[in-house]
Amino acid sequence: MSTCRTSARTGAGLATASMLCVQLGLAASVGLIDDLGAQGTAWLRLAWAGVLLLVIVRPRPSQFSGLALRTGVALGVATAGVTILFMSAIDRLPLGTASALEFLGPLGVAAWRGRGPARLWAVLAAVGVLLLTQPWAGGADGVGVAFALGAAVCWAAYILLTQRVGDEVEGLAGLAISMPVAALVATMVAAPTGVFTDLTPRLLLLGLGLAILLPVVPFAFELLALRRLTTAAFGTLMSLEPAIAMLIGFVVLHQEVGVVAVVGIGCVVAAGIGAERSGARPGAVDDATAPAAVNA
Repeated sequence: MSTCRTSARTGAGLATASMLCVQLGLAASVGLIDDLGAQGTAWLRLAWAGVLLLVIVRPRPSQFSGLALRTGVALGVATAGVTILFMSAIDRLPLGTASALEFLGPLGVAAWRGRGPARLWAVLAAVGVLLLTQPWAGGADGVGVAFALGAAVCWAAYILLTQRVGDEVEGLAGLAISMPVAALVATMVAAPTGVFTDLTPRLLLLGLGLAILLPVVPFAFELLALRRLTTAAFGTLMSLEPAIAMLIGFVVLHQEVGVVAVVGIGCVVAAGIGAERSGARPGAVDDATAPAAVNA
């Protein structure tokens, strides 16, 4: 029991660190969108991430079964989808609102895969997200909302596929397959926008730094976290991301936060704590390179 508890705490810590990196990376990317556009910014980050993981991890064909390879490719497509669609969303919506809408993906996973208390935490998280987004207030950009909801669907697929890849392949080798695939998909989407003609040495270096902050470090943390947590617990923990996004939006981007939103933050924080306390995967081990023994 204590081993599972320690594993759950480690997984929760990794997931929280991932969310912080993601939101800082997104806040830092807002200025880059002005230079390259949403799709160009997503492409630059994913392209650098693909190169970095290939160089650092150096995956070998013998590490992958046919299933692992197919799952890694599917994860790459989902990764490209969530990145491109979300960058397009924050080009039209406040960071906190876009993150809250995107969270419907992990919340759906939590509700679908959860049992008993896990579903109660998902419901509390849903209440918090409603308070954060306040859809009854109106005024949100419809296209931006559509982009965020599309990102939510891709994020749900990303969670399920990331856990499968983490179980199939040791270490970070799975990411060294999925990230180059994501970069190729992003290249096909960004190429028609003419983004390559706008690149400068300064933007290339900035893109390299952002790629480390998002997605290389957080995606690695998430893969390791999903070896220790059920997908239901992980999906509920992701409810902290809209709250983190709103706080970073307030501090870094000077976006306003109302009293109702603060109550929403309290709800998702409580749900995240509950998910961490009950979300260890049976048989999970606290070893950064060992695949989990049991699927969620």
